Amino acid sequence: MPLHPSDLNTKGYSLLECVKNEDIIPFVKLYLKKKTFFSRFHTAANMLIVFALSVLLIYGIRFSEVSLSSGILRIVYGFGLAFLLIPLHEYIHVLAFRKKGAVHTSYEVNLRKFYFLAVADQFVADKRAFRYAALAPFVVISILLVVAALLVSMPWSLTLTGCLLLHTAFCSGDFGLLSYFDFHKDKEVVTYDNKAEKCIYFYARRKDRY
Repeated sequence: MPLHPSDLNTKGYSLLECVKNEDIIPFVKLYLKKKTFFSRFHTAANMLIVFALSVLLIYGIRFSEVSLSSGILRIVYGFGLAFLLIPLHEYIHVLAFRKKGAVHTSYEVNLRKFYFLAVADQFVADKRAFRYAALAPFVVISILLVVAALLVSMPWSLTLTGCLLLHTAFCSGDFGLLSYFDFHKDKEVVTYDNKAEKCIYFYARRKDRY
């Protein structure tokens, strides 16, 4: 049976962190700098896509399928497309949270600080459930973009790979939160959103306690 936030203290959990939504960017940046599996994976994924994009551009120029200027313009188009994918990205988060049992889901957008959040109000997610919800948009959208890039012409491949690059960069928040769990892997960490307070709570207990 899913835990409710009010159950956490009686189950041996204690407050680890409370992060205001408006402070989420510096929080995830901090944990992206930690030497965890997910921070390293995110860095490696970005580097791999940059390499693939460079190879595609050089290949396209070499075989006269694009010029340098048109190739770069195609990549910029891809960056623009990545912004259009933000609503889909957050919707996939919500679907994943609902599949794991969340009932009250919504979104928070702050254009001034440029963050977008899928909120699962009062839903207590353990490491496994949170990992599923956090990775879902990255996995689904990356697969779709890679498959599409392999099936279209060179100019469109550049556009879709450019989109993949920026979308992967946009996933930094998800990977930063995953890195937080990884950083505290010696504990049993759970998290939940409080929509009214606009903050994210993290609780933990010793793994050997139960």
